[in-house]
Amino acid sequence: MAHYKVEQDDWLTVYLKYLLFVFNFFFWVGGAAVMAVGVWTLVEKSGYLSVLASSTFAASAYILIFAGTLVMVTGFLGFGAIIREDRGCLSVYFCLLLVIFLVELVAGVLAHVYYQRLSDELKQHLTQTLAENYRQPGAAEITASVDRLQQDFKCCGSNSSADWLQSSYILSPEAEGRRVPDSCCKTVVARCGQRAHPSNIYKVEICGMILTCSLHRRLQLHFY
Repeated sequence: MAHYKVEQDDWLTVYLKYLLFVFNFFFWVGGAAVMAVGVWTLVEKSGYLSVLASSTFAASAYILIFAGTLVMVTGFLGFGAIIREDRGCLSVYFCLLLVIFLVELVAGVLAHVYYQRLSDELKQHLTQTLAENYRQPGAAEITASVDRLQQDFKCCGSNSSADWLQSSYILSPEAEGRRVPDSCCKTVVARCGQRAHPSNIYKVEICGMILTCSLHRRLQLHFY
């Protein structure tokens, strides 16, 4: 009877070991995915940084990279602890899991609380950028960022295409009668912005909201 109980305990230990191993594997893969999204955001979307009022977009990418790296390191520690069956390493591993959970909980709450404030800040600054900086001397980087933003997200203006009516560029002779920049057009050709009709430009979509939602989704990927 005692021998049977020992065998049963051994089987349960092996079962829990492999269960923990599988959990740790998916935990590590999740960390790698979060880090990859952070790197991708910095590499592929860095062109948007010049139209943002603050470094929030870049900071969110660095947060994802740091968090993903921490999760991966913790995962490696978990693999070592499981394979070696070292109780000390397992204790450290579970403590790190608890710390990560608490940090993500707090960060998730803060991201949710400040989301609307960030949204208003981004849209306000983008509207100001469109009006004052687009196609102005020394603002080539901002102009390229706005054009890329509107084409990538298929939008026109911060709140609507009407935002461009107050733009220094649109009000100047340089615009050649354009009502919106050519980057608002669904099919970009020379002076296509002269015709601000919904069939020709992205009139409904809102760049400021889309950009904010894009940032929020990246934070949600890790914090929620």
